[in-house]
Amino acid sequence: MELTAKAWSKSLESEMLQRWQREPHPERKGKTLTIDTPPPYPSGRPWHIGAAAHYAQIDMIARASRLLGWNVRFPIGIDRNGVPVEMYTEKKLGISLHTTPREQFVAACRTALDDLEAEMLSIMKTMGLSGDFAHVYRTDSPEYRSRTQATFIDLWKRGLIYEDSRLNNWCPGCMTTVSDNEVGYKEIPTFLNHVEFRVKETGQQITIATTRPELLCTAALVVFNPRDERYHSLEGKTALVPFYNLEIPIISHPIADPAFGSGLMYMSRSAGDLNAVRFLREMGIPYDVCITEEGRMNDKAGPLVGLSVRKARERISDELRKLGVLAKEEQINHQTPVCERSKHEIEYIAMPEYYLKQVEFLPVLKQYAQEMGFHPEAHRQILLDWIAAVTMDWPISRRRFYATEIPIWYCAACRHPHLPTPGSYVQPWKDTAPFAACTKCGNDRFVGEDRTFDTWMDSSISPLVVTGYFTDKGLHRKLAATVVRPQAKDIIRTWLFYSLLRCHQLTGKRAFARAWIMGYGVDEKGEKMSKSKGNVIDPIPILEKYGADQFRFWCAQETSLGSDFRCSEDRIVGAGKFLTKLWNTVRFIAPFQSKEPAAVRPLDQWILNELASLVKQCKAGYDDLNFFVPATAIRTFLWNVFAPHYLELAKVRAYRGDAAAIQTLHTCLRALLQLLSPITPFITDYLHRELYGSPVTGQPFPKPPAARKLPFTTDQLLQLDSMIWKAKKDRGLSLKAPVALLTVPAAFASIEQELVETHGVQQVARGEPAVQLA
Repeated sequence: MELTAKAWSKSLESEMLQRWQREPHPERKGKTLTIDTPPPYPSGRPWHIGAAAHYAQIDMIARASRLLGWNVRFPIGIDRNGVPVEMYTEKKLGISLHTTPREQFVAACRTALDDLEAEMLSIMKTMGLSGDFAHVYRTDSPEYRSRTQATFIDLWKRGLIYEDSRLNNWCPGCMTTVSDNEVGYKEIPTFLNHVEFRVKETGQQITIATTRPELLCTAALVVFNPRDERYHSLEGKTALVPFYNLEIPIISHPIADPAFGSGLMYMSRSAGDLNAVRFLREMGIPYDVCITEEGRMNDKAGPLVGLSVRKARERISDELRKLGVLAKEEQINHQTPVCERSKHEIEYIAMPEYYLKQVEFLPVLKQYAQEMGFHPEAHRQILLDWIAAVTMDWPISRRRFYATEIPIWYCAACRHPHLPTPGSYVQPWKDTAPFAACTKCGNDRFVGEDRTFDTWMDSSISPLVVTGYFTDKGLHRKLAATVVRPQAKDIIRTWLFYSLLRCHQLTGKRAFARAWIMGYGVDEKGEKMSKSKGNVIDPIPILEKYGADQFRFWCAQETSLGSDFRCSEDRIVGAGKFLTKLWNTVRFIAPFQSKEPAAVRPLDQWILNELASLVKQCKAGYDDLNFFVPATAIRTFLWNVFAPHYLELAKVRAYRGDAAAIQTLHTCLRALLQLLSPITPFITDYLHRELYGSPVTGQPFPKPPAARKLPFTTDQLLQLDSMIWKAKKDRGLSLKAPVALLTVPAAFASIEQELVETHGVQQVARGEPAVQLA
């Protein structure tokens, strides 16, 4: 047969996509593997090309697993809760959460993402994702939110939820508490202020270096390190705080760094960083916050009241300078905590919040982290490091609108909390309480909770949702042990950690068997792509111009699993050369057909040996879910071995109908298409149907051909063959030009016929490889 199309094209991809939509994936008889597909967050345009590459590789997990014999469940979801949704809605519609009635704002958020979601799903389908698009779940649906609320009610009854007022990370931009793993750090220029305090008992001047002079109004202690002999005489004395004239004790504590500034530091009851929060808690010092929820100084700041934190910092510096107690100012770049969502600098404000206990579960989470499979292994340490860093329970309540509501009503008289029967989605801020009277005091009036959950409370139950925990406990028990969690490395400390925590609390078991962690998509300079930097590449024009398979092959061969990968159009263009090579190779082989049994010749056995090695390499790569391994191995085999050497050496035999050569060509080609199918499903399925009459999906993993030892090695053959071509090229001769004398070692005697026919050799001699042209 011959291929009717002269080249692979986007139109053929579209044809295959339509065909797949009409054909269900064949069911396997083996175990079922469930992919806990990350529900992407539609937060603006364009969708990151690195994110698109991530989902293309998740599809490779599904297709490779089917090829390896698994029955695969590949759910598709969309994450539509939380701050990014609200921020996008505010920007798109020109409204504000703080001035728009809650019901109106929630309704706006519900529809604002629809166009972005549709675009994301369209990109997924265009890339050939073989997921379950007929049952897309959304984390803002009443059904999903009711499940989040049901888990909260369950954990409440188990005593794992409590409310407390303590210093927490606070984002003045988002106007809500944020958890530690939603805090990033950024180098921000600031001043290190060297402020002179006075010792009350002696009149001695002591200098303290600080980046937070605006917190002097709530200064609590001056601290030096016990190992710092310079200050032992200050132990137990009193420091006088300039400008505010406060008297505070001087103590020793290891938190002070002798190498920072003068070695003395002051601690404020309004903590300036996370270390200060932990110190106040450890020392039992009551907090006294001087910053408002809006990020302005409150009345404790005296003359600074009403100023923003940054303005207050400038103002207090001026006042200290006037008093002659600002000894020095150093311009520095300071590692500053910022909200990963809004990028505002984090403050520490005490608010009543609900907490989920997590500290007591850290030992079992560490055990899970050590037991579960990790692809790549190196990223296991990120999870272990985070588990080791957790020191407090998880604040799960937020003061936002578009998220799952905390399902509590409080008695209007005694404030006793009441939780509903789980099953239905409730919105206590507007719904009538489903209780006749308070169980504690008998009052019949209730006030609904107006706070919502941290969005990770929703996302962290995805392993339970996709395995049927809420709908079919039997199915869940069957599927839970083989779940694969694919995700990016930047959310190991959030989505991965919280999923392990929540699923253990609810089921007593590990959430998944394996975690598959992909690196970041970075730009050509190696910088992480982000919308704020303006270096994000839109995948839609790339897919429209080059097609899905070219995009998929690029992202598979770009780098090994877990490493960051550079995104550029030039690199994607390069991937297309491989598909062209594959297509041209298939076009050449397709017309040759032979069903006669034939014994293979040594040259055929050589390429079958190479194919056996390729099958084993691909098997190892697919078992490890590292698609870089099969992509590069297949490319090397086709580009450097099969097409330029075996095909060229065997084609004269194929032209005269040699059955062994023809069957070997098709054995290699069929295996190549099957091995490549998880990475480039469009072209491989099309070619497999055209040549072999069946879809490539559903084919078993190729078995490696039986290998036999030969008198020559692959390197020796490739060097000899290349030497002959090079000799002709160096002389400016046609590749068909005859060779007068070819000298070869005896090891090549068994393939002399192919060498003679391919290169037009007139005479063969024994000896070290040499070429004498006519």
